[in-house]
Amino acid sequence: MSFIDKLWYAPSWYHWPLILLLLPLTLLFWGVSASRRLAFKTSIKQSTLVAAPVIVVGNISVGGNGKTPLVVYLAKRLRQEGYQPGVLSRGYGAKQATFPHSVTASCTAQSVGDEPVLMRQHINCPLVIDPIRARGANKLVKDHKCDVIICDDGLQHYALERDIEIAVMDGQRLTGNRLLLPAGPLREGKWRLKSVDFVVLNGGLANNGEFLMALMSGRLVNVRNPNKSLSIHALSQGVSAIAAIGNPQRFFTMLEQKQVKLNACISFVDHHQFTVKDIPHGTVIMTEKDAVKCRDFAHKDCWYLPVNAHLPQQFDTKLIQQLKQILENKKRHAK
Repeated sequence: MSFIDKLWYAPSWYHWPLILLLLPLTLLFWGVSASRRLAFKTSIKQSTLVAAPVIVVGNISVGGNGKTPLVVYLAKRLRQEGYQPGVLSRGYGAKQATFPHSVTASCTAQSVGDEPVLMRQHINCPLVIDPIRARGANKLVKDHKCDVIICDDGLQHYALERDIEIAVMDGQRLTGNRLLLPAGPLREGKWRLKSVDFVVLNGGLANNGEFLMALMSGRLVNVRNPNKSLSIHALSQGVSAIAAIGNPQRFFTMLEQKQVKLNACISFVDHHQFTVKDIPHGTVIMTEKDAVKCRDFAHKDCWYLPVNAHLPQQFDTKLIQQLKQILENKKRHAK
């Protein structure tokens, strides 16, 4: 666990002097974010309304909480229901110069970001990146004829009007020390969870109307040769595990629970840009999100463990019912 993780999620007595020193900056952050929310609430700043329902999947804390697997799940589920969804991402870390940009199978993690490339491998619907989310959403509606927009992240991006908000929480870390940045991990206070439509817990114990999301893993896939797979139980020797995600320990714990012998657990900051020097010798297991950045230089014994989100039927039923009601209301207002 890094120093920041300890400070935010498992503070000891000796962390609190530093936390107290950071509180003035936290107060400043609160003032700026509260003023921004108020500006949109009072129409001093305008939110953009697009001609399709918008589902925002985000969180109130920094770091990855499992948003990307949920976005993939939603895109597949909505297609099963007959919708034509489109996925919108900011494209964090993208070197793409022009926006909005449609993500295709030939795009690289360096050009559009690691998460869009990962999603592109799993969803069969339009996917656009744009730091100005309203502009990207309009492209999905006008150019791709999407009738539902799924916005990956952006819970605090109030410039885009939304119809359904889904907050994803790490079921292990939750809200940590419950403080706003930088003294704590929160972008918005815990009160924000009361205003969203759905709270999804990635692991842990769901209660008070929360929905539990389980990430189910499949067979190991070779990073250099995706057509080659291996049962995780077929590993006969110790491996090195590497992860550059919001909560690397979750990945390492998953491997341990599957009885994988870990010789080393190497964590990097989220969205870390890997080089060949970061890849250990011997058998290596990484996340799929990391694999999209390593496939050009990974050695032959590098594997990734894909995961798929599973949610209860009650979540699907409530979401589809709410979406249908939103569409009916929009049709009535359009007459």
